[in-house]
Amino acid sequence: MSLKGMRIGLGVAVSLVVSGVAISASQDKYTVKVPGGLAFSEFRGYESWPVIAVSHNGDKLAAILGNPAMIEAYKAGIPGNGKPFPDGAKMAKVHWNAKVDEDLPGSPTVPGVQHDVDFMAKDSKRFADSGGWGYGAFEYDAATKTFTPATMKDAPPQGENAKCGFACHKAVKDQDYVFTKYGTR
Repeated sequence: MSLKGMRIGLGVAVSLVVSGVAISASQDKYTVKVPGGLAFSEFRGYESWPVIAVSHNGDKLAAILGNPAMIEAYKAGIPGNGKPFPDGAKMAKVHWNAKVDEDLPGSPTVPGVQHDVDFMAKDSKRFADSGGWGYGAFEYDAATKTFTPATMKDAPPQGENAKCGFACHKAVKDQDYVFTKYGTR
């Protein structure tokens, strides 16, 4: 084999290895599940869902995303019109550690390393005893690029079931247990 052929072969091999790592990393997150609760795989594609709102709480930034059923419900006036979100509505809240970017004009606070992702899914039959919503929180480890279910040691503490967020969300029962308002466009 010529030197040129070896370079091409090596380039293809490196590309395949890199691609394989990327594929296996994305497949791994979809195998993670809160014991007795929501699975990451139930939210496949959340990365491209529309933004409902953003938030900044202390040292964390968050983007709250909604699947098409959630967005359509908001556009229809839910929960302000007194109606509940429909079954199939889902939300994802992606948290990043906040950092100040001194290199940009105004030194804005921007997302740094991802911290975690939280999920909510409306299924009034499956989650009848938690207001119709199931919850899941997954911590992110930047060093290994993996997610694990949040535990009672995390902040806020997360129980190991789909009702882990229900205690906090009871405060907004009149909004169908959803804190996030749909931002004006």
